[in-house]
Amino acid sequence: MRAKITGIGSHIPDVVRKNEEFMNHEFLNNDGSSFGSDNATIIKKFVAITGIEERRYISDDLFTSDIAAIAGRNAIADAAIDAETIDFIIVAHNYGDVKPDGGSSDMVPSLASRVKNKLGIKNPACVAYDVLFGCPGWVLGLTQADSFIKSGLAKKVLVIGAEALSRVVDPHDRDSMIYSDGAGAAIVESSDDDHGIIGQATATYTEEETYFIFNKESYNTKLENKTKYIKMYGRRIYNFALSKVPEGMKAALDSSGVDIKDLKKIFIHQANEKMDEAIVQRFYKLYDMEVPQHIMPMIIHKLGNSSVATVPTVMDLVVKGKMDDHQVNKGDVVMFASVGAGMNINAIVYRY
Repeated sequence: MRAKITGIGSHIPDVVRKNEEFMNHEFLNNDGSSFGSDNATIIKKFVAITGIEERRYISDDLFTSDIAAIAGRNAIADAAIDAETIDFIIVAHNYGDVKPDGGSSDMVPSLASRVKNKLGIKNPACVAYDVLFGCPGWVLGLTQADSFIKSGLAKKVLVIGAEALSRVVDPHDRDSMIYSDGAGAAIVESSDDDHGIIGQATATYTEEETYFIFNKESYNTKLENKTKYIKMYGRRIYNFALSKVPEGMKAALDSSGVDIKDLKKIFIHQANEKMDEAIVQRFYKLYDMEVPQHIMPMIIHKLGNSSVATVPTVMDLVVKGKMDDHQVNKGDVVMFASVGAGMNINAIVYRY
């Protein structure tokens, strides 16, 4: 028995924020001092490294649980199932529902319970819970769905990744330009054929890596507001990802028994274009191979880093034929891979 994705859906917010809209921001160093260069130079270097030209934010009338429900509804429709037959709803996020003006995160009740309510599912046997696992949360949700299905505890699982990072960023931190909002979802069902999840690997590193991503007050020390925002040590994360993610990807591929030459797509978490390119190059180097063309669909240029939503969103766009030069066909072997706060990494090998 395998866990097979039978429906996929996403929600890409309508509000577009282009890089030029950050020209008037006062970017500061972490000690509150000014940068030695102007914003035009900062943004130019930012684009060269991350590849991000614009990003999407949710409108003020929406919360993370709202866009999670939208993506979930789209996945349910794509799978053509009755929502009342879903056994588990797993929602991966990191900050809960945050108001448009920021402030504290609202996580009680869980976002999964809110999503179940918004979807109108009445069946009490449909168990809803959240996953807090950094950016790899949605991929971990797939792993858990796989376990539920193989153990006989479930036949249908809705796995959602949703985040509104625009509401937890410090406008005085240049890293704020990386983050965006979005949601992606999949219906996972039990299957007796050879399609579905065929290999996986997960790891958590909690020595000095634990606080590579953390929460801290604004870099503007003059502010009386003590709200904490998402922060990161970008260079440390970059080096960590280049070292550990290729190893995790190899572990997942080796567990599947699939030859790397048969891998057709890599759906990878996207926070930094240069980092992703380097990760995939190192992964293929482990097999003494060059990276094939069109192996890694990229959406970061226009959508930014939407955390847990990135991987299911890029898969949804490819499966629905919305990305040039990218498609998946029945029988293709693809990989999901992610890295994020914790520090956590994971990878799944999947036969479409």
